[in-house]
Amino acid sequence: MMTIIIAPGAFKHSLSADKTALAIERGLRRSGLDATLHRLPIADGGNGTLDAFLANGGTRHTVESVDPLGKFINADWGMLPDGETAIIEMALASGIELIHPDDRNPLTASSRGTGILIRHAIHAGAKRIIVGMGGSATTDGGSGCLMELGIRFFDDQDQLVGIGGGDLLPIQHINTQNKVNFRDIELIIATDVENPPLGDTGASAIFAPQKGATPAQVIELEANLTHFFSVIHQQIGVDVRQLKGGGAAGALAAGLMAFFGGKIVSGIDLILEHNHFRDHLATADLVITGEGRMDSQTIYGKGPIGVARLAKAYGVPTIALVGDMSADDVALHEAGLSAVLPIAPRPISLQTALDNAPEWIENTALRLGYLLQISHNY
Repeated sequence: MMTIIIAPGAFKHSLSADKTALAIERGLRRSGLDATLHRLPIADGGNGTLDAFLANGGTRHTVESVDPLGKFINADWGMLPDGETAIIEMALASGIELIHPDDRNPLTASSRGTGILIRHAIHAGAKRIIVGMGGSATTDGGSGCLMELGIRFFDDQDQLVGIGGGDLLPIQHINTQNKVNFRDIELIIATDVENPPLGDTGASAIFAPQKGATPAQVIELEANLTHFFSVIHQQIGVDVRQLKGGGAAGALAAGLMAFFGGKIVSGIDLILEHNHFRDHLATADLVITGEGRMDSQTIYGKGPIGVARLAKAYGVPTIALVGDMSADDVALHEAGLSAVLPIAPRPISLQTALDNAPEWIENTALRLGYLLQISHNY
């Protein structure tokens, strides 16, 4: 009997990681495959991070926060069973899925809501705060979050500056007098990318177009972030302009690091360690992972590759189910994936793919189950 770990991430805008894992399990069981199946849904710092951390215990807290456009919403954060480690998923307060596509604008979107969640965690007594990056609607360098944590930005007339990605250029002075005290708090930034805040591979150039930015706005945002982090360097004495991973979540990662220190780590590695993934690999014959879109960014820290690399180290092959694939097969194979199976049965529109993802994931798992039985018989 085979032992299979089912460890997919979320299919963005369609299925959570947990529901994706359930769909894969249903398909495998329908195939008649004789196997022990373990569901271990994953996240890499983006969507589903809070769920992944709380899968083995902890408490979920719902508080009033604001979305990227300043609208009041309820958002969740979590505390692990140790009572000291807080989990903040920035996408739950500052995520792109909170905004209608017609309203997305990284010039006005702010990370303030994430700062509200962090502040609640501090007031609850957290001694370690893990902030999951990914799925953001923002390109504000973390300015909104930082202002919520007591840092103030002023123009040359000593007037407070706004908190969107389009408001950074007037900043001339920084006041940290009322900054939240992180002296006894460990800050861990969990991300799925290695991009720096600035440059051709930075937060504006690579990610802002995904958040609704036009080519002209990308140029504006790059100039704004360049100014923002230059002023921070001049006045705070910390240079995060080329910080590896600092471009995550619209450069929120760099903003937090500049004022509160801490460390940037791989989100998927952190979650796999927390959920004791290595222990499950010790007895596994196969891992099935997946995500909605597999592209050139996937091999740079995304969840499925983190799963595949760790599984490969234990001699366990990994197969990925994906909604869309634009990455090179050879590159994905070299990164650790044994095979990648697209779930769409025919050319379709994005909306059709989102609507049918549960059924198509299950059917792809069904076909995979049939193939595994052939290989097992031989």
